[in-house]
Amino acid sequence: MMQTDTARGTILLAHGSRDPLWRKPIEAVASQIREIAPEVQVRCAYLELSTPDLPTSAAELAVLGVTAITVVPLFLGVGRHAREDLPRLMVTLQASHPQVVFSLRPAIGEEAQIIELMARIALS
Repeated sequence: MMQTDTARGTILLAHGSRDPLWRKPIEAVASQIREIAPEVQVRCAYLELSTPDLPTSAAELAVLGVTAITVVPLFLGVGRHAREDLPRLMVTLQASHPQVVFSLRPAIGEEAQIIELMARIALS
């Protein structure tokens, strides 16, 4: 097991698409996180149609010695995936990696800062 001095990780979880260009904004957010907080290990994951999936990204971080992983759903709306699939996935992740503390953020579209930013962009 490789050890890093990084104990925190973030997984940006998006829906996924067959179109490889669809991933660009998700990966841009990951790059921005790496610039802002280089001490945090960040990975992208996708629910379907793209790889890696959430279990693969979580396992990768666990192998690096990350002991606290925050999953950030990059969904504007809260549909069936966020309400039903994601909580089940989180239970499975916790069972697979009992040494890691997992936390799940609300869907990004529910964050007041994002709502305000989208409104400001729409008005500009």
